[in-house]
Amino acid sequence: MSSRAKNLLETFAVLKPGLGVDTVDVTPSLYADLDADYAAFRGHLLISSHEFNGDWPTWERHPAGDEIVMLLSGAVTLVLKTESGEESVSLDAPGAFVVVPRNTWHTARVSAPARMLFITPGEGTENSEAPP
Repeated sequence: MSSRAKNLLETFAVLKPGLGVDTVDVTPSLYADLDADYAAFRGHLLISSHEFNGDWPTWERHPAGDEIVMLLSGAVTLVLKTESGEESVSLDAPGAFVVVPRNTWHTARVSAPARMLFITPGEGTENSEAPP
């Protein structure tokens, strides 16, 4: 692995079970490639960054573990489906973050164009277009 600087919007990091790190270029087939190259992502974490100009079109959940979502810029409200109903968590300052518990459906409402950092246990991730 090269020690040259990378841009997390173009190259994601895969934290492997032994705590080594691989870098992977962001391509249209990225998520399928990760599943194929990393044993369905069992025991791995994906460290990624994404930019958003609008609300997420889907809900997602991660059954393999908790996800860390941190705001780098902009303003976002994460909406979490909990056993007691919906919970909203506002991320409105750089560095603000939330831990999304394992198996919790979540989506985001973007109130100002945002850049976010994700540390995701990707194994078994599910997406749904409608609220679950």
